Amino acid sequence: MEQQRDRTSRLIKAGAIAIVRAGAGAPLGDVVKALRSGGITAIEITMTTPGALQAIAAAANEFPDVMMGAGTVLDSETARHAILAGACFLITPTLAVDVIQVGRRYGVPVVAGAMTPTEALEAWEAGASIVKVFPANVVGPEFFRAMRGPLPQIPLAPTGGVNLDNSEPFLRAGAVVVCLGGSLVPRNVGTKDLPEITDKAERLVKMIEAVRSEEK
Repeated sequence: MEQQRDRTSRLIKAGAIAIVRAGAGAPLGDVVKALRSGGITAIEITMTTPGALQAIAAAANEFPDVMMGAGTVLDSETARHAILAGACFLITPTLAVDVIQVGRRYGVPVVAGAMTPTEALEAWEAGASIVKVFPANVVGPEFFRAMRGPLPQIPLAPTGGVNLDNSEPFLRAGAVVVCLGGSLVPRNVGTKDLPEITDKAERLVKMIEAVRSEEK
């Protein structure tokens, strides 16, 4: 449990999780390096990405200062394979209790998907470390602000339609970390995109630091 709490704290401290969902042949190692150069320290590679497990293992070995995670984890078997590959956090698109259980067994935080207050509470009570509100662009920042009233104990993270423009409102509304996918790393990512990925990452990190410094 101590390892799980420590990794959860690191995820929240990171402020942002970069989501890498790419096609075959994507330069995944270079993408991780570009994100890291921009200051991102938590990166999720989705299990829908060809070679995801190998990329997670390679990046975890090459960049020990970066938290590598597996996304779109739908079942306990995939969760275990991801953890053995080196993933230090798991993200689910839905409320997958069996994945949460595997995470708890191995001391790996699970960011569990939910859409409603009922699902969010179920995920939290099942042992999720953070609840991922998906798709966040449907409910908007006001949903996060409203949830802080009856359920202040649940750390929330927005995913789906989150970008550099709306990340700040989500953070100010109570999100503990923001998750950015295609707005940060395009699905058809290539080497030509790497400089822009680093630039966007730098801007995102600076914004998060500015918001948090104001709140102190």
